[in-house]
Amino acid sequence: MRNYMSAGLMLLLLCACTIGPDYVKPTVETPATWTVPYDAAADMVNTAWWQQFNDPVLDELITTALAENLDIKAATARVDQFLGQYRTTRSEFFPQIGASASAYRQKDTETGQYPGDDSSYSSYQGALSATWEIDLWGRIRRANEAAQAEILASEAGRRTVLLTLVSNVASSYLDLRGLDRQLEIARETERTYAESLRIFNLRHDHGTVSQVEVSQVESEYEQARQTIPQLEAQVTQQEYLISLLLGRNPQAIPRGKKIDELTGPGIPAGLPSDLLEQRPDIIRAEQILVAANARIGVARALYFPRLALTGTSGTASAHSEDLFQGSSTIWQLGGDVLAPIFTFGAIEGQVMSSEAAQREALYRYQQSIIAGFRDVEDALVATTKGREVQVAKGRRVSALQTYAQLAGYQYEAGTTSYLQVLDANRSLFSGQLDYVQTQAAVLTSLVDVYRAMGGGWLDIADQGTIEEPVVADQEGI
Repeated sequence: MRNYMSAGLMLLLLCACTIGPDYVKPTVETPATWTVPYDAAADMVNTAWWQQFNDPVLDELITTALAENLDIKAATARVDQFLGQYRTTRSEFFPQIGASASAYRQKDTETGQYPGDDSSYSSYQGALSATWEIDLWGRIRRANEAAQAEILASEAGRRTVLLTLVSNVASSYLDLRGLDRQLEIARETERTYAESLRIFNLRHDHGTVSQVEVSQVESEYEQARQTIPQLEAQVTQQEYLISLLLGRNPQAIPRGKKIDELTGPGIPAGLPSDLLEQRPDIIRAEQILVAANARIGVARALYFPRLALTGTSGTASAHSEDLFQGSSTIWQLGGDVLAPIFTFGAIEGQVMSSEAAQREALYRYQQSIIAGFRDVEDALVATTKGREVQVAKGRRVSALQTYAQLAGYQYEAGTTSYLQVLDANRSLFSGQLDYVQTQAAVLTSLVDVYRAMGGGWLDIADQGTIEEPVVADQEGI
């Protein structure tokens, strides 16, 4: 009898199949090259690009953020959640074994339908039980496929947080150094106007200049003066933003090199198709698609019968001293088959829902690729064209410096009014602030290139995180 049962079980296992579509990677049309060429491109996408700024303070800030940022810790915990769900799903491959034990004393009724005598009796029992669902139609296999893909998707999500964190710390620090430089310019301009105002007040006291000219100088002085608290507020807010990224309460941020001393990294070279393998958000979108595809098989398997083998082995006796005697042995072996007959659309609805979820995941995957290409193109445009703008604004500042100097000479020589000097100084002040803003924007656009392309530098950054999740690989745990 046992031989027949074993043979039948082996036949069931051999005949088992997997319901639902197998995952096939979608074909995605990618451009052959970027629309914005960069002749001096260097393949640095797999290096710690932030170190190319040559600022030890920036390196330290990023190291601290990787170890202490709360978003990274939360993302790591989320990976562990999916890992736990995967292990729960994976356990369905194996028999579920349990144990039970009971001991009680009982007295039956004397007045019921089946009256007993007036005596009471004891009962003792201990048993091991096992239940094992035979995965005939691949329901468990598809569920495990989906759970594993969800782990990989959550890990890609964690790496997206990692990518964003490093990029945000670098961009925020560069913006901070830009604001610091603007604040320096504003304070220098305020001191210059203060000295000019002092001199003009003295001249007015001696009757060599009019009150109109004094008022004009005072107006420009106050204009520069009011810029200082505005920039000081922005500097403080930027420090608090970086503190948040570091996982700390608002506090002052140390400074390293000035913005004029920072040298940005080169632009990484590579074809657009490389983006598919580098950006964690695209990897995440594909793994969500893999999971949704597998869920179709889980839903379709509900149409077919489910077979579960059950067994119990133990001992039972009315006397505790006989509990472990051979004559007290009990056992049971059997199987349960559960098959749907009329579900009135319940299974059909689940299949329809899973197929629609798969289509949604496919569209989102395709959209994430298109968005990735756009992100890189935007960053490349901002960098290449931003540098051209920066050069032009640098030339403008030089011209304005010459203009302000010559206007001062002409005023002292009496060949022009002080309005000409004020106009030159006002334009120079505005041009200097504008140039620094563009300078910081160009440096942050370089950061955006690396943010958009992803790449092997994420592995380097990941080594600095304080917690590393245990992630299932493509073959399982």
